[in-house]
Amino acid sequence: MLVVCRVGFSWIKGLSMLLRKGASVSIARVALLAIVLSLVSAVGAFSYSPWMAEQDLRETFGGVTVDGHYSDGRRFSEQYNKDMGLIYSEGPRESAGHWSVIAGAFCTIYDGDPSGGCFKVARSGENCFEFYFIARTEDEVRRRKNGKPGWTARAWIKGRAGTCREEPIV
Repeated sequence: MLVVCRVGFSWIKGLSMLLRKGASVSIARVALLAIVLSLVSAVGAFSYSPWMAEQDLRETFGGVTVDGHYSDGRRFSEQYNKDMGLIYSEGPRESAGHWSVIAGAFCTIYDGDPSGGCFKVARSGENCFEFYFIARTEDEVRRRKNGKPGWTARAWIKGRAGTCREEPIV
């Protein structure tokens, strides 16, 4: 943001010099418009998104196991292998499948089990991740236009101190 302020200050300083040298008011207006547009576009480049980026999802989850709980309190554990395979456990139930990252969504698809899905993921602490359901399949994610994701689960990387809060952050 400091860079944006410095750039804006430089533009304003230049505009001031133009006016002192007798430039017409219309040239000053054009210069002022250019300043405003450049500042707006620069600030837009710094926009905030709560969702983890695709590369962050791959780097964070590839090769780790997470423990977590769903919104209804049920606990689960899920191992994300580097080869994109996964093993899901919830009590006595265990499923194998694969994980992927598609169009900004983290997908966990289980072999012969339709209960998987694709999620937007928000990091809510050093070791806390919130999963927001957006689609049942990878193809649905590709076709998806809009819609608000629904909070589904919270998890943390196994073997590290969890840093989760009680309420969802998004």
